[in-house]
Amino acid sequence: MTNLKGKAALVTGSTSGIGLGIARQLAGQGADLMLNGFGDAGYIAELCRSLSTEFGVRVAHNGADMSKPEEIEAMVAAAEAAYGRLDVLVNNAGIQHVAPVDAFPVERWDAVIAINLSAVFHGTRAALPGMKARGWGRVINIASVHGLVASVNKSAYVAAKHGVIGLTKVTALELAETNITCNAICPGWVLTPLVQKQIDALAASRNLSVEEAGRELLSEKQPSKSFVTPEQLGELAVFLCSEAAGNMRGAALTMDGGWTAQ
Repeated sequence: MTNLKGKAALVTGSTSGIGLGIARQLAGQGADLMLNGFGDAGYIAELCRSLSTEFGVRVAHNGADMSKPEEIEAMVAAAEAAYGRLDVLVNNAGIQHVAPVDAFPVERWDAVIAINLSAVFHGTRAALPGMKARGWGRVINIASVHGLVASVNKSAYVAAKHGVIGLTKVTALELAETNITCNAICPGWVLTPLVQKQIDALAASRNLSVEEAGRELLSEKQPSKSFVTPEQLGELAVFLCSEAAGNMRGAALTMDGGWTAQ
């Protein structure tokens, strides 16, 4: 078991989906949490309360817009002010847009790159000085199988996720002689709100049921024909926080049901 009691974690994009799954697992090991993400204020307040009650940790929320560097910096500062430290940074927030390269709206390209790639840099840049001062830290970047392989009509997402893996490697090398590690997790299909939108769009375009569209989506890429779960990704993130993973540096760990094994 990884004991994170007395440590603090910031997980971006964590009010639902993968980010929330990771946040729950970190809290389960005793980490205080700073959540980030959009959503109804009442829902977020209840989420913070329920996580705090369930796991006996402190939980706060910061609504920083991940496309704005100054808000990312302020969020990291808020986490450090709230808990006196920031030990674990999980860069998870992401968006998607699907279109051919020659029809890809420029403003959507800029938005995907800003949130999926640049925000990882800005969060890491802001968090590292405190980690260095305390002599310990974990930076976990949620990349994607699309950081290793490509799919059509996803130019911005694929470019951003490839960039995240490159940034992960550079960060890891720069920190190689410290007790701060940086690694990436590369999920395949996870049934998140983002993926559900793609399933719904596929169902509408092919005149399929949602269930049929989900199976078709999986069968194209993921040999296991089952979705990766946020809980599985959370458990992998917890492992990366452990001393057993202390010499894992710059890794891009796949959890993709065999997608990249083909």
